[in-house]
Amino acid sequence: MILARVCGSVTSTVKNSHLERNRLLLVRGLDLDGRFVGPAMLALDLVDAGTGDTVLVVKEGGAARIAFDDPRIPLQLFVVGVVDRVALDPLERRRMGLATGGARA
Repeated sequence: MILARVCGSVTSTVKNSHLERNRLLLVRGLDLDGRFVGPAMLALDLVDAGTGDTVLVVKEGGAARIAFDDPRIPLQLFVVGVVDRVALDPLERRRMGLATGGARA
C-alpha cells in the first residue's frame, strides 16, 4: 500500500464499463514526513475520499481483480482508506533520519 494525498479528481464522461460506479481521483504519494514523492497517479475511489485527504492506495492489478471479483477490470490503483493519523515512534524517526515533527494526515 501507498500513503498518498488526494490532489483532485478527474471527470470522465466516457469510461470503461467496469469503472462506471466510482470516481477517479488524482493522488500523489507521501513520505513519512508528509512530503510529496513521485508522480501524480489516477486511482479509483472506493471510500468517498476528498481533495486534501490522506489516503491508503493499493497499487496492484491482481488485488483490484480480487477486490472487485472481476478478472477483466482495467485497474491498477484504488483508494481503500482515509487516514486519520500517522504515528511513528520517535526512536524509529531518528533511526530513519526523519524530521521530528511527524507526518500530517
